[in-house]
Amino acid sequence: MLDFVIILLFILGGAGVGFDAVELLPPSVQEQITNLEALRWILASFTAIIGFAVGLTVQVTYRRLEKQVRQLPIEVILTRAVGLVLGLLLANLMLAPIFLLPFPSEFAFIKPLAAILGSVMFAFLGISLADTHGRTFLRLINPNSLDTILVAEGTLKPAASKVLDTSCIIDGRIEELLNTGFVEGQILIPQFVLQELQQLADAANDQKRIRGRRGLDILKAMQTAYPERLIIHQADYEDIHTVDAKLVRFTQEINGTLLTNDYNLSKVANLQKVPVLNVNDLAHAMRPIYLPGDSLELKILKEGKEASQGVGYLDDGTMVVVEEGRNHLGAEMRVVVTSALQTSAGRMIFARPQASVAA
Repeated sequence: MLDFVIILLFILGGAGVGFDAVELLPPSVQEQITNLEALRWILASFTAIIGFAVGLTVQVTYRRLEKQVRQLPIEVILTRAVGLVLGLLLANLMLAPIFLLPFPSEFAFIKPLAAILGSVMFAFLGISLADTHGRTFLRLINPNSLDTILVAEGTLKPAASKVLDTSCIIDGRIEELLNTGFVEGQILIPQFVLQELQQLADAANDQKRIRGRRGLDILKAMQTAYPERLIIHQADYEDIHTVDAKLVRFTQEINGTLLTNDYNLSKVANLQKVPVLNVNDLAHAMRPIYLPGDSLELKILKEGKEASQGVGYLDDGTMVVVEEGRNHLGAEMRVVVTSALQTSAGRMIFARPQASVAA
């Protein structure tokens, strides 16, 4: 509608100019014209066509300008507006003495020319200074404004919302991750995940009931600690029957990241190009790496398969087989790593008592 109005106004304006342009002709020329009204309408039609072309150009230019303005962050628009106002104000203050000076009539054009030139120069100067130092100005007012500008420009990427599945909630480690601050963004709990937890809490099976109640307790603690970050989302999908499929669909729709420790769900989500953070993968990556020659304190808990071997475990559950460790059952001792082995069941470390190595 606005495009039509712009073009129509230029057409009407052009037609009006052409219709009245006949009056600008000298009287002697007008007397030679036999049909003055016909000439008016011919000129009006011609200038209306010119007005249509000009109006179309203005309309296209306006839409391009509107598109560029919409893409600008509100902070940039605000700082440029302030810079423009300050520049024009400074121009008026500096040009005021010029208007008080007496000029000969031959040079009267200097005053309006200086006013236009000074206003344009100082306006662009204000906008330029706003682009250069506007971020610093906004940073003083609001420390978070710079981050907002960088996100809007695409320099920084906003943190994606995290979607929790049932297994991740029941596991409980997500609460510790939130406490450490390593997980950013909003934490979303879909309504169908909450319903699954409630079904587990009401189950007749004791183990399922304990797991469901544990998950609800963890959610309650997280909501108390992070009321603004943890959100129960009401989304549901009647046409999808499994919770895992609903989780993948929901995460796709919000462009979020799925948090889980379900291996199969991780694989299915990856196949559908859904970002996944697996808590088990994180725990595995955070395991300390022991190289041959490293020493550690270890409690020998049981006998090994070989006659002289003793077995202990690290805090993350990694098995450590200690040569000559059978005689130290139940005792803590310092051992030196000799080698490490990665098996399908996990990682296994081989070590010897530090005393035997030193000897």
